[in-house]
Amino acid sequence: MADLLTFAELPRSTFYYQQKVAQAPDKYQPLKQQIQSIFARHHGRYGYRRVTAALGRLGQGVNHKKVQRLMRQLGLKSLVRAKKYRSYKGDVGKSAPNALQRQFTAEKANEKWVTDVTEFNVAGEKLYLSPVMDLYNGEIIAFETARRPVYELVGVMLKKALSKLKPDERPMLHSDQGWQYRMPAYARVLQQKGMVQSMSRKGNCLDNAAMESFFAVLKSEFFYLNKFRSIDELTAGLKEYIRYYNHDRIKMKLKGLSPVQYRTQPLAA
Repeated sequence: MADLLTFAELPRSTFYYQQKVAQAPDKYQPLKQQIQSIFARHHGRYGYRRVTAALGRLGQGVNHKKVQRLMRQLGLKSLVRAKKYRSYKGDVGKSAPNALQRQFTAEKANEKWVTDVTEFNVAGEKLYLSPVMDLYNGEIIAFETARRPVYELVGVMLKKALSKLKPDERPMLHSDQGWQYRMPAYARVLQQKGMVQSMSRKGNCLDNAAMESFFAVLKSEFFYLNKFRSIDELTAGLKEYIRYYNHDRIKMKLKGLSPVQYRTQPLAA
């Protein structure tokens, strides 16, 4: 060993120091295991900020930069974003003014809702999803799926969502200018409930950015991470993911709570 150190021109003290460091246990190993556990439990959907928040709820006050560094060491990567289905088919039916005006926050539940339709393709077959989201907490209030983008897809979704309202609740409902939302039957239901119908400006996806964001998360965290053998399998998976999204998936803007946790938290005294 002495000959090797002499040949490498390496001081004995430096060699033994590095050897001691290499043999020392990794002080971050317990934390790495927790990070891996959280990442696995959420099927790779959490980035370092949500992992940091989840650790905090477990009593681990760790700086987000440290979590980011450890996740990089562990090879836990972030996910990609995705495109959406476009339902605009020209000036069919009647449009509504943009009453929402990109005001994507709400003071209480069931004050402002947004909706849209997105498309999935599995083995050459398509599935369409129509959800409605509450802007108060990002919760998916109701949703419906169908193999064709027919009006019934939106009509059934709307019926499910309205059944969740109390008699005095009349949320504004915002959408893009998709043909389903321009149908007289759709507008008539909202009018009967005393609800304001709002629509994005033509060709302006930013006017419905909250719904666009949900679809991007849904596809990057769920659809692109799994292989589906059939539309039925995808449909079952969507139900499971949306329940997870509402009840378990934390959002940083909701103080590290899931949408349902945020809505049901005790009011401050």
